[in-house]
Amino acid sequence: MSKLPPLAAVRVFEAAARHGNYTRAAEELGLTQAGVSYQIKVLEERIGTVLFARAGRSMALTPAGEALAPRIARAFSEMEAAFEGLRSDDSSVLSIACSQTFATQFLAPRLGSFQLAHPDIAVRIDVSDRLVDLDAGESDVAIRLTRDPPDRLAWHFLMRAGIAPLASPKLVASLDFECGADVPSGLRVSPRYGWWRCWDVASGGDLDEHEQQETSGALQFDSQILDAQAAMSGHGFALLMPNLFQAEIEDGRLERPFEQVAWLEQKFRLVYPEVRKQSAKVRAFRAWLADELKVLHGDDPGGFLAPQ
Repeated sequence: MSKLPPLAAVRVFEAAARHGNYTRAAEELGLTQAGVSYQIKVLEERIGTVLFARAGRSMALTPAGEALAPRIARAFSEMEAAFEGLRSDDSSVLSIACSQTFATQFLAPRLGSFQLAHPDIAVRIDVSDRLVDLDAGESDVAIRLTRDPPDRLAWHFLMRAGIAPLASPKLVASLDFECGADVPSGLRVSPRYGWWRCWDVASGGDLDEHEQQETSGALQFDSQILDAQAAMSGHGFALLMPNLFQAEIEDGRLERPFEQVAWLEQKFRLVYPEVRKQSAKVRAFRAWLADELKVLHGDDPGGFLAPQ
């Protein structure tokens, strides 16, 4: 059991000793004069000695109070410095947790503009598909692809997740897709990935045929980045999010032969603990993300929205 007296009473004593007046201490702490008097009495009873004595209409420190006051003042000063240092350290580094694909294809090429706008904030990216514990402080914010908004976290919608098959221009030129957007099983990179079923439903592909097709010798990866590399090397069609691979499409490394997009139920969201809502660095990053998404996608309300 702690031998320390109640912190509220100690705080009242520090203010009363510093002001030398119960009324001014009450004004500072948002208490009544009677409330200050009560807390001083609680402290005196707890430590077993008188700290203030009446001197006319005012209260003066006793010798015990005079001995205690500067040490308590230093203790509060140390605590204030500790919290200020914590706030300073916390505001200087922004840690972001997100998937490899989003980090590589969206954040990495653009974060330079955030650093130029906020040179006092260093950025650290935790590239991982696991759900980091934001409440435990593992990261300040996270960008997640989820079906439902998270519980107990503040969140902002970033963009819908649309997918389409992309391949090298050379491979596309060698094929005839006049019959539709059904990509043969033998040309699919990571064919066992569940998104292909979503594409088949959207494009009218033959689900039974693809599910029965032998895929044991096919290339199978666990990230869009590796799928895209295989596609750019001519090894087949990768099912990717075109909005995250726009640079590769524009410079001719990937081609999108079908205008159709299959929309996933999941959406990209920026999430963080409620206690960080007013954090300056989080607000700065949130505003920067909104601007970047507007540049990338415009203000299309059907597809991509700025944070709400």
